[in-house]
Amino acid sequence: MLWSDPRDEPPPDLRRAQKKLDRLGWVLLVVTAVVMLLLLSSAHS
Repeated sequence: MLWSDPRDEPPPDLRRAQKKLDRLGWVLLVVTAVVMLLLLSSAHS
């Protein structure tokens, strides 16, 4: 690799978008888990 070659990193705005998508994925996972727990608890009683 030459010193003049561009770095193999995504641009800053793409990195920010990836972080947002990662956070959104975790939020959706937690929300889904909470909804499932509520549905199971209401169906059980």
